[in-house]
Amino acid sequence: MASSEFSPLLHANIERMKLIMGFSSDFIVRELVISNNRKTAIFYLDGMVDKNELQSGVITALLDRTPLDSVNLNVLREHVLDAGEVTPIRTVDAALEQIFSGSLLIMLDGEPEGLVVAMPGWEDRSITESKTQSVVRGPQDSFTETLRTNTTLVRRRVKDKRIRLITLKVGKMTKTDVAVMYMDGLANDKLVRQLIRRLQTSKQDRVLEGEYLEEILHEKKQWTIFPTIYNTDRPDTIAAGIMEGKVALFIDGTPFVIMTPAIFIDFIQSAEDYYQQPLYSTLIRLLRYAALAICLLVPSAYIALTTFHQDMLPTQLLLSLAAQREGVPLPAFIEALLMEGTFEILREAGIRMPRTIGQAVSIVGTIVIGQAAVEASIVSAAMVIIVAITAISSFVIPAYSMSIPIRIIRFLFMALSASFGIYGLMIGIIILVVHLSHLQSFGIPYLSPAAPFQANNQNDAIFRMPFWRSTQGQTKQDNSS
Repeated sequence: MASSEFSPLLHANIERMKLIMGFSSDFIVRELVISNNRKTAIFYLDGMVDKNELQSGVITALLDRTPLDSVNLNVLREHVLDAGEVTPIRTVDAALEQIFSGSLLIMLDGEPEGLVVAMPGWEDRSITESKTQSVVRGPQDSFTETLRTNTTLVRRRVKDKRIRLITLKVGKMTKTDVAVMYMDGLANDKLVRQLIRRLQTSKQDRVLEGEYLEEILHEKKQWTIFPTIYNTDRPDTIAAGIMEGKVALFIDGTPFVIMTPAIFIDFIQSAEDYYQQPLYSTLIRLLRYAALAICLLVPSAYIALTTFHQDMLPTQLLLSLAAQREGVPLPAFIEALLMEGTFEILREAGIRMPRTIGQAVSIVGTIVIGQAAVEASIVSAAMVIIVAITAISSFVIPAYSMSIPIRIIRFLFMALSASFGIYGLMIGIIILVVHLSHLQSFGIPYLSPAAPFQANNQNDAIFRMPFWRSTQGQTKQDNSS
């Protein structure tokens, strides 16, 4: 008999389970005597199971409905227990894994196996509005920290029999439940197999959030600070991605679901684009791209123009900037670096502070510091305006994971502009475009459908076409195939 298997002696199993759990105070062993003086024991973790269902569906059933003539696990499973999913189990390790997931274990004296009853009963956070990707029009629900709740929110939206859900346990210590959801026939089978293989062969000790899996799934051959895996807490976004042939990964314990493959435009688009008229959505998308350019290039362009290329500015503007910078002892690059760094500190402080005072501190701190810096002739008023516009533009990007690399690259572009002027800025842009064009997300070019250009996939790239046109184009494509 393998050392992991149960013993036929109930008292030996009880002592063994208590010893393995280190006699933890929350590990409960409830011993009962049922029909024919048959000893039984119930093992569970306090707080992990539904105590009301435990009392009515298990304990009461065992004491009142167990037949007198024969008592065994099959009888308990088929005729006595009516609570949750009941499955037989033979090993200690497998039983403990189920107990950690919110199940309880029932064992009879003289039986070398037990019954596992799924009865999760921990406290769940209720479904609330999304706090990271809010919309004016559209669904207002968001994912929670419970895996089954999250998969149900997607199932409600996509009532299709082709939806597939595969649940794995990842993490040697945490044994976190990870569910892979995709639509059979639309998702790439090779991609699904690759994802599952990477999860199964992962040597990760702990998985507490989606980032743990993103680093596992990230292409090791390509180094980049740009996200190649999308994450969101909006069920409608995940549902739309699955219907486009993408694969979603749900992680128990976090409200953020990751989705792959993810290309650049996925991080610029918003779920609300499909809940507004096409013309309005297109204009908003163009505004986001303009905000992206402002956030990335405006401080660098200002440094280059005021430091090396003053002749490119109109005379009146040049005189105004010169008057503002009179008495400012710092060069434009140090001036911009100081203000950008200060704003980043204020941004992080506003996030980490209690919500009741975080926003007020950020606003007041920005105004007070900016005004004081101008009056003390440390920075110019124009630089304060540039930094403010840049900071506001960064919040227009719907995906927070995309705004982070843009903020980092902005500092690199500022250094290039301070060193080589417009030429340095152009070199930085070329390097950035070349880098993005070489990236892939599970075989999909990161800049597609723009590079390489795909004419049949332009209906939802920058311009949001009407649904009837997108459906018509899809129908023609299906008929041709």
